[in-house]
Amino acid sequence: MADKTVFRATTTAPVNIAVIKYWGKRDASLNLPTNSSLSVTLSQRSLRTLTTASCSAAYPASEGDTLALNGKPQDIASSKRTVACLSHLRALRRELEAADPSLPKLSTYPLRIVSENNFPTAAGLASSAAGFAALVRAVADLYQLPQSPTELSRIARQGSGSACRSLLGGYVAWRAGTQADGSDSIAEEVAPASHWPEMRALILVVSAEKKDVPSTEGMQSTVATSELFATRAQTVVPARMSAIEAAIRDRDFPAFAEITMRDSNTFHATCLDSWPPIFYMNDVSRAAVRLVHDINRVVGKTVCAYTFDAGPNAVIYYLDEDSELVAGTFKAILGSAIEGWEGPFGDRLKGVTAGVDLEKLDSRAVDVLKNGISRVILTGVGEGPVKVDTHLVSETGEIRSAQ
Repeated sequence: MADKTVFRATTTAPVNIAVIKYWGKRDASLNLPTNSSLSVTLSQRSLRTLTTASCSAAYPASEGDTLALNGKPQDIASSKRTVACLSHLRALRRELEAADPSLPKLSTYPLRIVSENNFPTAAGLASSAAGFAALVRAVADLYQLPQSPTELSRIARQGSGSACRSLLGGYVAWRAGTQADGSDSIAEEVAPASHWPEMRALILVVSAEKKDVPSTEGMQSTVATSELFATRAQTVVPARMSAIEAAIRDRDFPAFAEITMRDSNTFHATCLDSWPPIFYMNDVSRAAVRLVHDINRVVGKTVCAYTFDAGPNAVIYYLDEDSELVAGTFKAILGSAIEGWEGPFGDRLKGVTAGVDLEKLDSRAVDVLKNGISRVILTGVGEGPVKVDTHLVSETGEIRSAQ
């Protein structure tokens, strides 16, 4: 009689927001980037993907591997990226089984993977990064693989480029590497969250709608048509990587902030320089840029920085000690009724009023922002994936929800 044991492992994985942007691939199938990048891993108390990986000899072989995301079945076979990740992980498990014949032959069992995000998918919040990081980490735990997060980042990278950075916590560099096989294109921790735990992020969610131009398509267009792109990848980014790593080591916020804002601007300049031009930022995004510069001007020093991925949402970095000046001012502009001021990082803003005089800020930008934000997310720097005991698959293999 076949063994009906259901083997399970569950992990949570974080979102990361790049401050030196990944844009452009030198190898599309392996997701090898044209330039290195650096990100801040965000706290899973605010944003996280929860993924259970399970396998069993009792799962019907005819079903093959299955994946459900936010309650909806996904077609794994049509996703080359997912197939690539799973086949790599299976190969590593087979090596363990070959070395120790007493191990159960998990590599031969169908996988049943269930994943849930607690934030909108495909809304410019790096959902694929958290998703693939959680998938790779959960299956690696299921298979009891000995590989380190950096070693696993090679696999996660093939699912989603930025996913390799979500396998680590704190401040994470993705080294572009030079090898054709991608063996040296890996994520490394520059500093743990505990090195600079005061870093905070306020995400202004402009819209939860899907992007007009998907990231992969946008990258291809920029690489092919932007004259600015090569200069950014070859000259600008390497210098910025060194500078921002030094700023993180020294906990130098003004330096971190200026590099972050300049790199966001340069990235979007290459999008604008693509042909036809690509617009990820909109009027609300530009209002946020104006207000960040205004707050820094009024305060008389750099207390906040903006960055924008391939979408209109603003991510505003600041230090906890400047919560009143930065988050307090945005709360006064947007009003306390908007969703997101509560939650694990919200206590810091209870009873806080505007840190700067709103009359000294650009009134048009204030009006545009006030009418253009649907919700906010308050968060900060956080840890990498965490193994948990809340499984989305029961002991008998049924799918269930964590909600």
